[in-house]
Amino acid sequence: MTLTSDTKHDILHCLLRDGHLSAQELAVQLAISPQAVRRHLKEMEAAQLVTYDVLSGTVGRPQYRYTISEAGREELRQLQRRQHTSGSKGFALELLESVAATLGPDQVHDVLQVAWRRKAIDYRQQMGNGSLCERLARLVALRQQEGYMAEFYPVHEVGQPPAYLFTEYNCAISAVAQSFPAVCDHELQMFAIALEDCAVERTHWIVDGEHRCGYLIRPRS
Repeated sequence: MTLTSDTKHDILHCLLRDGHLSAQELAVQLAISPQAVRRHLKEMEAAQLVTYDVLSGTVGRPQYRYTISEAGREELRQLQRRQHTSGSKGFALELLESVAATLGPDQVHDVLQVAWRRKAIDYRQQMGNGSLCERLARLVALRQQEGYMAEFYPVHEVGQPPAYLFTEYNCAISAVAQSFPAVCDHELQMFAIALEDCAVERTHWIVDGEHRCGYLIRPRS
């Protein structure tokens, strides 16, 4: 199903980012009435774009907490394709499948390794030589241009140097990642190469069923 309402897309983006939200919480984030949110959610539930759980222990009217469904994620992927003209993703998957069928999985690994290393070097050049915070801000902008819903924020731990959590709430190459999970390992290596003065650790993974991919980035001492 293709949505026509910008508000419905906004709701899906909020659920994608935060994981679980009530109608009241969505209303606050979107600055519209809870009644309007519930009308949209009812239509989206009928279209199987969202699911919900009933919160236990509440008094009076049942309270629901909503989650984006796989169909909702696909709706946002289609929106990205329309906005970023990314038909190349389908071609990329077909190309990798052809390489795997013709030459074998080892060659797929080699192709991905070369491609991600080139991407990492390109990111490093575009990020420049600023502070880690400045470079991550530039990396977020670059990833957003490629269709990722990306952000970063500082993480403060007692006795530890300043660190950052780099988060992406969608996967612009999800079709490729589902067929070739090794893509995700190469992506982790890509960030490590692009930020060569940092240690990069994966903390969350969409392929594992989580609602985001996350990377903890620490400067090397």
